[in-house]
Amino acid sequence: MEFKRLYGPWAVIAGASEGTGRAFARRIAAEGISCILIANGGPLEETAQAIRRESGVEVLTGAIDLSAPDAGARIIALAGEREVGLYVSNAGADRFGDRFLDREMDDWLALNRINVDTMLACSHHFGRQMRERRRGGILIVNSGACYGGGKFLAIYCAVKGFQLNFAESLWSELRPYGVDVLTLVLGQTDTPAYHRLQARKGMPAGPNLASPDAVAEEGLAYLSQGPVRNFGFDDDDTTLPSSAAVRRKNVLFMEEAIKYVFGDQPETDLV
Repeated sequence: MEFKRLYGPWAVIAGASEGTGRAFARRIAAEGISCILIANGGPLEETAQAIRRESGVEVLTGAIDLSAPDAGARIIALAGEREVGLYVSNAGADRFGDRFLDREMDDWLALNRINVDTMLACSHHFGRQMRERRRGGILIVNSGACYGGGKFLAIYCAVKGFQLNFAESLWSELRPYGVDVLTLVLGQTDTPAYHRLQARKGMPAGPNLASPDAVAEEGLAYLSQGPVRNFGFDDDDTTLPSSAAVRRKNVLFMEEAIKYVFGDQPETDLV
């Protein structure tokens, strides 16, 4: 009931038809929160029907291409006047795995729109409403690629790095209002998108893949402990490129640095 009070009565899950998105939707619905499921194809309706049977909550679906320039506007229009207390940005896998110069720019711009433009539009719209209500949550599913660049992953690393820094900044902005922001950083995960890419590359699946259910469970459990959670690792694990504790410390340092540059600007509307 506490989860529903904090993050209900509606949730928007982008990339919800299969894999981790489906797992997030099922767990959120099990808490009694109605769901708006967004995906570009896949078993979207089958997922919605399964959630209705399992949890008895209301479920809406939107077959929306998340790489389209108007995707964010279409998601917002579908939500309408419903009170969205939780937004999960789960879509954004790299289905190419190619060198930057070996694909046309349209492919890379589409990947950027999924991970950046659509995510920003929804975070801005729903985040404003959450700030006004002084409760809610934004969960951005990320990748270990956010911590550095690498060949075959130039745009993927770039957009995931954007998500990391955006989530940390938004966490800093919204925490005085009681709104939780978390970016959940994943390694290799047992999803259909991952297996499709490996098959296209003629490569076997990696060992020790994380299960979508475990990802969803951990992401929702740590939603209130942002801004970063590295899936499967202790927050203070110094073997990571950057532990969650270090990232949080960096954000708090930036808060103080910004005060030095711009002066202390109290949240006067918190009264």
